[in-house]
Amino acid sequence: MAIERIIIVALIATSLISMTSAIPGTATFYTTYFPSACYGNEDRGRMIAAANPSLYNNGAACGTRYRVTCTGPTNQGVPQPCTGNDVTVTIVDLCPGCGADQLDLSQEAFSTIANTDAGRIRIEYNQV
Repeated sequence: MAIERIIIVALIATSLISMTSAIPGTATFYTTYFPSACYGNEDRGRMIAAANPSLYNNGAACGTRYRVTCTGPTNQGVPQPCTGNDVTVTIVDLCPGCGADQLDLSQEAFSTIANTDAGRIRIEYNQV
């Protein structure tokens, strides 16, 4: 019984830690996936993203997975762009023009969490 309680407390603590470590930022989307900075012409699926230069860290982020959640709009064009879903993406590319804490998601990943008409959204993301 005591071991079960310890496990339950550990699971709750783990989930709280992952929620508090989410990074706020913005997301855009792109539609040309090849070649990528990490994998050249290798197809890594459609739930992918390009990282800002800081996150990319000279390729150290290649293959890293992030859970991304839309938290709201960045403009008045689409006042409620979020779908309420989250998506897990793999970093496959560098987004040299992205700002700090910005991810450039594949169009498929972006459309999972938001209306693509928004173009740019507010997000939270954390490594999984």
